[in-house]
Amino acid sequence: MKKTDLASVRALVYGDVQGVFFRAFAARRARELGLKGYVRNLPRGDAVEVVAEGERKQLEELITHLKVGPPAAKVERVITDWSEYTGRYSEFKIGF
Repeated sequence: MKKTDLASVRALVYGDVQGVFFRAFAARRARELGLKGYVRNLPRGDAVEVVAEGERKQLEELITHLKVGPPAAKVERVITDWSEYTGRYSEFKIGF
């Protein structure tokens, strides 16, 4: 794997995404894809933040899952911000 294949993404997921097991859903998917980072609820109550690092292809697949969410969620929009891979995370965590 080339270093250029690695990336970092911050995704803000808006909608009915808190209290519907969205964080557990996102963490499970990220771990299955071999990604590292975290997922947390934002204090306003209308969004979940996901920060993930790993192979770009796997990150793109994670974003596809985030746009759907778990069955009880109602995702309205996902805003992504891509950046360079940092390697600062050792696993994928819920909370921060």
